[in-house]
Amino acid sequence: MEIALNSLAPASSLAGGGAAGETLTPEDIYRSLMEGRVSGCDAFGAHVFASILAISCLESDPGMQPRTGAAGLSGAQFGEIVREFFPRASAARFFAHDAAVERMADEACLIELLERCTTSRSSLELLLATMIARRAQRPNHLWQDLGLANRGELSELMTRYFKPLALRNKADMKWKKFLYRLICADASFSLCTAPSCSECDDFAQCFGEETGMSLLARARRSLNST
Repeated sequence: MEIALNSLAPASSLAGGGAAGETLTPEDIYRSLMEGRVSGCDAFGAHVFASILAISCLESDPGMQPRTGAAGLSGAQFGEIVREFFPRASAARFFAHDAAVERMADEACLIELLERCTTSRSSLELLLATMIARRAQRPNHLWQDLGLANRGELSELMTRYFKPLALRNKADMKWKKFLYRLICADASFSLCTAPSCSECDDFAQCFGEETGMSLLARARRSLNST
């Protein structure tokens, strides 16, 4: 997917080159954010936030500004992330700021679970909780819908920022399955009728490999093939 820069306001050039009238891909947004990050900031944290913001642009209509709500953020929350990590990134100016974000019940429950289980309850962990909950509504593996390179990066994310949950996922269940299983448990309700995971016919759906191409790489391949 490409976003036409001449349709955006303001039509500033990207960090490292680019002019109005050119196109901006999710990979361009990721690169611009990382090139404009604060010196000495947490590099992995910046990578995670940049990845989620970049991949959320895939949900924008062609030629339209990516909206902060696609990443689960209001305009104010997006601004907090930009100030903390990417104050010099030109791409940050190309996002349309949503005043508020509407959430379905299951997304709200997931936010509550993630916020309850942050490592240190920092403001950035709380923002990350809202972003993960929004991206978890998408149909792919969670690591893909966060724009990450592989499942290992998601495991590192959970260990760093949601350690209580990482410690509970001892069997290495797929993260999206694991999170929604905990929500069901909180509500004293479960969609799973198997007496135990070892006796379940759908074991691989919860514990199988989460391989595949990252969505950023897939978008680049699609662009190169056109």
